[in-house]
Amino acid sequence: MPKSLNKFIGIGNLGKDPELRYTQSGTAVASFSLALNESWKDDQGNIKEKTEWVNCVAWKKLAEVCGEYLKKGSKIFIEGKVQTRSWEKDGEKKYATEIVIDNLLMLDGAPKSNGNQTHQQPVQQRSEYDQSPAGSDDGQEF
Repeated sequence: MPKSLNKFIGIGNLGKDPELRYTQSGTAVASFSLALNESWKDDQGNIKEKTEWVNCVAWKKLAEVCGEYLKKGSKIFIEGKVQTRSWEKDGEKKYATEIVIDNLLMLDGAPKSNGNQTHQQPVQQRSEYDQSPAGSDDGQEF
């Protein structure tokens, strides 16, 4: 049995349109926030709601797909790993914890093609853990 597991699975809605950028070497990177909503009934039977926000990042072809097809409010399923990166800005060390996406499924349906809905297809980034910011070639803040 493994001593640990770094695996994130979530379904949520984008809080804003993805921001698609390219590293100095031309590698695509997309980032966005994802709202994870939870609801429950308290002891008095009142419905309570809470939203957790997570920052997400996708690399390479998956980043380009995110930039092209996802919009604010899109409902998606993601799988990935939790990663914390750091950088220096104005002499101060900064940190960001985010989900590096490996697999993505658009739950609102696939984009329309010739007026017809196409089938939902998962979009996968094949086990390329070198896609993380630590593995990027320019070390810039994302």
